[in-house]
Amino acid sequence: MSYFGVLGVFIVPPVVALIALIVSKSRSADWPPYIAVVMLTMIALLYTTPWDNYLVATGVWWYDEALVTGVTIGWVPIEEYSFFALQTLLTGLWTVFLMRAVKPVITACSSGKLRLRASILAALLWLVAVGLLLSGWAPGTYLTLILAWALIPIMIQLAYGADILYTNRRLLLGAITVPTVYLWLVDFLAIRSGTWTLDPAQTLGIALGGTLAVEEMVFFLVTNVLISFGIVLMLADTSQERAKTIVAQIKDGLRAE
Repeated sequence: MSYFGVLGVFIVPPVVALIALIVSKSRSADWPPYIAVVMLTMIALLYTTPWDNYLVATGVWWYDEALVTGVTIGWVPIEEYSFFALQTLLTGLWTVFLMRAVKPVITACSSGKLRLRASILAALLWLVAVGLLLSGWAPGTYLTLILAWALIPIMIQLAYGADILYTNRRLLLGAITVPTVYLWLVDFLAIRSGTWTLDPAQTLGIALGGTLAVEEMVFFLVTNVLISFGIVLMLADTSQERAKTIVAQIKDGLRAE
């Protein structure tokens, strides 16, 4: 199956369906969710591009040249950039849809202690991943690259709003689980058909059904965590009030100087 074939069959239809579903229930002035999803898509492209180019350049994964158009930016085919954007749209729109069905909980009081503890835990996991990566442990290369890359923005999200995210944990469970399991299935089929391939020497060799590598499962999990966390923190009323307070404090500090 060609790379664009995978996108056209499995990713584009649910994205289009979510857009149609959300737009049909939206008011004319209800534009912030769409801006949030578009902004997150742009951030995802910018943040993922150098990392994914490094993976292809170092042979962590590769694609079948017969199954892509041959148009590349850097080391990565144009189809891969399309996938970045479409996954962000898929999970972002799904999260928006759930937020419409299950209104985000407004936290009565903020918890700086929870934010601190959660961000420290993420920082420790990041240090372990970076340490293993720098140790030269070849089979852990892909997994540690994923964690070293993904835990930085997750750290920031937790430091800003771990309490808000925890309060909305039921919403986030649905927002993360559904697209993650779906993308695991898509990835399984794509790997089985040879659309893309992982380097056995740079992976742990643990694969669901002998095909879906544990690294790919972790990748789709953490990326969907990033997207869902991002949407909730951009759109939840409590989060917006916190952002206004932080901006006001910064302005006051600049005036005092």
